[in-house]
Amino acid sequence: MNTELMALLDEKAIVDVTIRYATALDTKDWQRLRECFTPDAVARYGVIADCTGVDAIIEQVSDGMDYLAQTQHILTNHVVLLDGDSATCVCYLQAQHLRDNAKPSWNFILAGQYSDSLVRTGDGWRISERSLELWWTAGDPAVIARD
Repeated sequence: MNTELMALLDEKAIVDVTIRYATALDTKDWQRLRECFTPDAVARYGVIADCTGVDAIIEQVSDGMDYLAQTQHILTNHVVLLDGDSATCVCYLQAQHLRDNAKPSWNFILAGQYSDSLVRTGDGWRISERSLELWWTAGDPAVIARD
């Protein structure tokens, strides 16, 4: 296959992994989330938590989101750099969290940047390391605090 075409397909597959991650969060589909990471992945969620291993990542994320009524994670401005079977991807994040559908004004928004390291596996591209750099927040942080 043409090298340029392969690079475009790899870039699309990598962006698709990041979008699959966001969709998994918003649908609370923890199996889909598992498919975004290598088994030994590391996630650094800034002031929220650091996790090692896909099970720890899923536990952290699901524990922090299962009680929310709705979330919307929007990822943009993807920059992918390929290096054979390894890659990096940086993208912007804006995530809205709604605690109670009956009170849509009770929300919390955070924005920042994900920086990922990825590897090509037999099942496609997977995140091996993810870091969240938090840039700003708006709204009520109590929305994401567990009662």
